[in-house]
Amino acid sequence: MESMKTARHAKILEIIAKYEVETQEELAARLVAEGCPVTQATVSRDIRELKLTKVSLSSGRQKYAAIAHPQKDLSKYIRIFRDGYRSVDMAQNILVIKTVSGMAMAVAAALDAMEYEEIVGSIAGDDTIMCAVRTVEDTAALVKRLRRMMR
Repeated sequence: MESMKTARHAKILEIIAKYEVETQEELAARLVAEGCPVTQATVSRDIRELKLTKVSLSSGRQKYAAIAHPQKDLSKYIRIFRDGYRSVDMAQNILVIKTVSGMAMAVAAALDAMEYEEIVGSIAGDDTIMCAVRTVEDTAALVKRLRRMMR
């Protein structure tokens, strides 16, 4: 049960990172389309638990977004990272994280939420994340920290 919820939360983070989702109904429809059947009540509860908020777009419309809070509870992001993680490696100052197929965007969103100041930016595909890190030394230290988190 808990892993289904974790996977659903990861999928929600992936969906709102990829699409401009304006309503709970649209989020529920996208989840169903991704093979994750949900009720309106479940989506509403997930939005609350993930502390999603609506942000304004330049068009005047709004979309759901995961907002970083100063005293946020990182446990859900660590859980998403652990659930999707397969391996980590480095190439100079590029951090390469392999994930379970289809989880790279959710894991990258979780990694972004953890706010590692060494990471300048991330790009996620289907099962691979590439992070530009400030220095080779920072990259090596970050690889160690991420591997420790997986223990």
